[in-house]
Amino acid sequence: MGDPIETLRQAVSLSPENAPLRRHLGDLLSAAGRHEEAVEEYREALVLDPSDELRLSLARAFLSLGRTGEAAVLVDVVLEGGPSAAALVLKSRLLLNEGDLDGARDAYRQAVAVDVELADPELADLLVAPEDAADRIEPEPSTPSAAATDRDRTVITFADVGGMEDVKEQIRLKIIHPFQHPELYAAYGKRAGGGVLLYGAPGCGKTHIARATAGELGSSFLWVGLEDVLSMVFAESEQNLHELFEQARRSAPCVVFFDEVDALGARRSDLRTSPGRQLINQFLAELDGVATENEGILFLAATNAPWHVDDAFRRPGRFDRVVFVPPPDRDARREILRIHLEGRLQEEIDLTRLADRTKEYSGADLQSIVDVAVEAKLASAMRDGVPRPLTTDDLLAAARKRKPTTAEWFQTARNYALHANQAGSYDAVLEYLGRR
Repeated sequence: MGDPIETLRQAVSLSPENAPLRRHLGDLLSAAGRHEEAVEEYREALVLDPSDELRLSLARAFLSLGRTGEAAVLVDVVLEGGPSAAALVLKSRLLLNEGDLDGARDAYRQAVAVDVELADPELADLLVAPEDAADRIEPEPSTPSAAATDRDRTVITFADVGGMEDVKEQIRLKIIHPFQHPELYAAYGKRAGGGVLLYGAPGCGKTHIARATAGELGSSFLWVGLEDVLSMVFAESEQNLHELFEQARRSAPCVVFFDEVDALGARRSDLRTSPGRQLINQFLAELDGVATENEGILFLAATNAPWHVDDAFRRPGRFDRVVFVPPPDRDARREILRIHLEGRLQEEIDLTRLADRTKEYSGADLQSIVDVAVEAKLASAMRDGVPRPLTTDDLLAAARKRKPTTAEWFQTARNYALHANQAGSYDAVLEYLGRR
């Protein structure tokens, strides 16, 4: 295999005005630790596309080089346009680097308030060192009860999940059948319980599959996000996690779904401070049922980056079963588009044609296509004063403007599948790539 950086350099030389290509090259150079070269590519891309995303990429490269002043200028430019969670996280790191712990904490809190999905456990650990407890401005305690079980929500089952038959069949074999027929599995020395780790590109329906699994079982569904666990108060994250497990035990039978589990169960070798390791140890102890049994509890977890999950989570009885969730197949794309088009002014839409045109698009990408087409129609209606229905051509035009976001994820996943796949965990990725 050729060097991907050099291959991309050749592509940039052939298309020097292509900002996304330059940005991608900058990302690869940054990932390789070649930050000086990355700076040059980001600068060239920024001339072509003065976007906030590129400004922050350049700021991160400057920070890696210790050029904090230049990084701070770029972050401030982004924040002048309004609150940005990504910019606030970077500002928190810059302030922490300058020794302004209170300012760093404040910026991080603002970032999580804007977008909790950008919570950074490693950064949070650095902001809550025990020796700083006396000076800490403590936030309101988090309330695990907010992650209430979903008995009262609309129940969905696999019948509500279009396509994805291979994924559903794997979950039936690994979770549903053992739970529904424990005596049969016991005859072969197998018991219900344990966990399944769902992984794949962002926006491909991992949460939807998890909720449908609970519907198939007729059980409670407990969704656990970062905001339900992580706290800036020392040792409170571990207590939050324990209380969530206790809630699940009281609600059994229950499916517990951990979203973004790589943030809660990052590899301990990647963590520089002890609070993060303590949270992982607490997580493992709860999964093992050290203090109490986990009878009647099924654990599901989702991650976009399984290679960042601590190996200890893959041991028997924990998340030892791994299921790849690919981008929606043709049937699933039809169903997703149909759902997002419901209730909108439209002609008869050729969903099959659209599904054929949107291979490799995630569910989130498909929603974006509908949104782009609707925005174009709204602009036309405002200009002409005449509302016109959506057409197949409108949606096809929107699809041409929106490339699938899964491509970058597959490039990363392919590298891990080829070079860090000793246990065969990523064989499904290679199989999927081989038949695309």
